[in-house]
Amino acid sequence: MPRYAIIDVGTNSVKFHIGEKDPDGVWRTIVDRAEVTRLGERLAETGEIGRDAMERTVTAIAGMAAEAQRDGVSAIAAVGTMGLRTARNSDAFIAEVERRTGVRIEVISSEEEGRLAYLAASSGLGLRDGSLVVFDTGGGSTQFTFGHGSVVDERFSLNVGAVRYTERFGLAGVVSNEQLRATLDAIAQDLARLDSARSPDALVGMGGGVTNITAVMLGLARYDANAVQGARVDRAEVDRQIELYRSRSVDERRGVVGLQRARADVILAGACIIRTVMSKLGKDSLLVSDHGLRHGLLVERFG
Repeated sequence: MPRYAIIDVGTNSVKFHIGEKDPDGVWRTIVDRAEVTRLGERLAETGEIGRDAMERTVTAIAGMAAEAQRDGVSAIAAVGTMGLRTARNSDAFIAEVERRTGVRIEVISSEEEGRLAYLAASSGLGLRDGSLVVFDTGGGSTQFTFGHGSVVDERFSLNVGAVRYTERFGLAGVVSNEQLRATLDAIAQDLARLDSARSPDALVGMGGGVTNITAVMLGLARYDANAVQGARVDRAEVDRQIELYRSRSVDERRGVVGLQRARADVILAGACIIRTVMSKLGKDSLLVSDHGLRHGLLVERFG
């Protein structure tokens, strides 16, 4: 049966997926993992991808490309999102990846990113009726897609990302209540576009911040995509975790069961973004999609 690989190069992490398609057209996951490389480290400050961040990310992609070849994939599709859309030296990074791995990264628009995420969420959760908002939190931006069933009505991206706020407000450790309020106020201002939006029948969250909060809620010492997919997280749980991370150092956060160690410094900012989205859209809970852009791209390119 044919196998295909997807590499999704984000601002905070690189996601890697291999899917195998059976004769009935059903996709089976062979590999699905993410590696935190911090491509966008200090990007907001300098406007460029730093040398160390570039090397970490190229090395991760090289390992994924080699693994895909060992697993006998027929083709690899690679895309880049917010970090590569904004960095002045994106072309140099893309050229270095291609030189060392043979993989050519396509930088996609925020609208395309949102559309593919919406496709993955609506199909993966079977949400065929009613109004739906899908949001995908990343290190540098958050994508929003509004629709009903499988039909997309509106897509947009806002520069609201966990790495950005962590660096701006110093959230990688114990945070005072004043710092937290300032962070939430800034996020609310940057998400002002949501103020006029109607509350949807269903709100779906995806991305590393959402899935890590879910894993912590479920107490998953080992990540279980099947348990995370379709889970429901309410606002009270997000508030609980905001306080959990606000009051702990990075090292203490790493001891929280379910939290990916490499996300310990940015998880508070991610939780604040999620909390603000829920509040703006008038939802007391959200559904979680472990499926993301990579799953939508797999179906789009190779389905």
